[in-house]
Amino acid sequence: MMKILVIGSGGREHSLVWKLAQSREVTKVYAALGNGGISETAECFNINPADFKALIDLVRRERIDLTVVGPELPLVEGIVDEFEKNGLRIFGPHREAAQLEGSKVFCKELLQKYKIPTADGEVFSDMEDAKNFLGKCKFPRVVKADGLAAGKGVMICKTEEEGCEAVEKIMGRKIFGEAGERIIIEEFLKGEEASFLIFTDGEEIVPLLSSQDHKAIYDGDKGPNTGGMGAYSPAPVVDAQVRERIMREIIHPVVRAMRKEGKRYCGVLYAGLMITEDGLKVLEFNVRFGDPETQAILPLLKTDLIIPLNACIDGKLGEVRLDWSEGASSVCVVLASQGYPGKYEKGKEISGLEKVSQDEGIYIFHAGTLKKDAAFTTNGGRVLGVTGVGNSIQKAIDNAYEAVRKIHFDGVYYRKDIGFRALDRGDGS
Repeated sequence: MMKILVIGSGGREHSLVWKLAQSREVTKVYAALGNGGISETAECFNINPADFKALIDLVRRERIDLTVVGPELPLVEGIVDEFEKNGLRIFGPHREAAQLEGSKVFCKELLQKYKIPTADGEVFSDMEDAKNFLGKCKFPRVVKADGLAAGKGVMICKTEEEGCEAVEKIMGRKIFGEAGERIIIEEFLKGEEASFLIFTDGEEIVPLLSSQDHKAIYDGDKGPNTGGMGAYSPAPVVDAQVRERIMREIIHPVVRAMRKEGKRYCGVLYAGLMITEDGLKVLEFNVRFGDPETQAILPLLKTDLIIPLNACIDGKLGEVRLDWSEGASSVCVVLASQGYPGKYEKGKEISGLEKVSQDEGIYIFHAGTLKKDAAFTTNGGRVLGVTGVGNSIQKAIDNAYEAVRKIHFDGVYYRKDIGFRALDRGDGS
């Protein structure tokens, strides 16, 4: 029997806590920091995920058997290395391997070296050099900050003027801090995006269901990027043939490349892909569970989540097979605070959660919430993820939005079109 610690405080972490708490092997779940919803299932501790010493002390004091890391920053800063130095069991990639997400330059150079398909791109550490390059480019172009930027470090630029403005923001005004010391300017890819997550122990690979995220703040994929305004799973664009190609052309080569580079990758790996007329292209890799993709995927997983987590750590993933709810689809709609992804207010009381808590096929995952007495209030940009499950994408969409309409807080905002690409493909029934 196991005690589990989940590090993080968002909707992804709530879905992990929710799933792990169902395991027959788990006796208690802890969280640091946690949030209002997580606190109903796990014992929460007010420990910053970057405070490795305090986390290690907590694990020793509570005799926690396994730590699961939600956000990318602790992984990139080496939490797995520190835990293992102290003889503690933890799920996630080591610091060197986590550079797949921690540095877009590292990732781009690895993909180019091993001829794994990705957008053509150039790396710059000088702002004027970058601007001069843009003067020779065809548009649109994509400007990316090298380091972590909470999912907001990618700017699509339709003109040279917009490109230079993006460079100025990232490298000149340093809106992402040190993450913008280097940038990549790359071609704009046309096609349909998909998210593809896998478990790996560095050798064996077990895929999860495909999914599709909705990054832009407004309907129709308009406006600035966010951390994610919704997701659905599985993604019809990833049919059996595309799935096989993703594994053959992207996943196996990158896991093999990391091994050859002496950076063996163990954990969950998220591939953000563009499916173009010219084939598959890698947009990015994330070294953790996606958010909000995890909130869409985990309600469809029938297998005890603790099984693949332990198998990755023990190098026994070849023995694992994941079972899924046959024929089911899920849709997660994110409820955000007014003003997100810019400035927003906190402390708005949330109503209606009790109306949907018992609804069949509905799962509420808290992201930016606080609980005081019996009331929940907003405490972040993305506040809730409302996941609906059904026997088709359309039914899952209907279920999710029926629940969404019952929940309210002052300034609540959500996209009305999550799942629209699946419906456009005629895969809704």
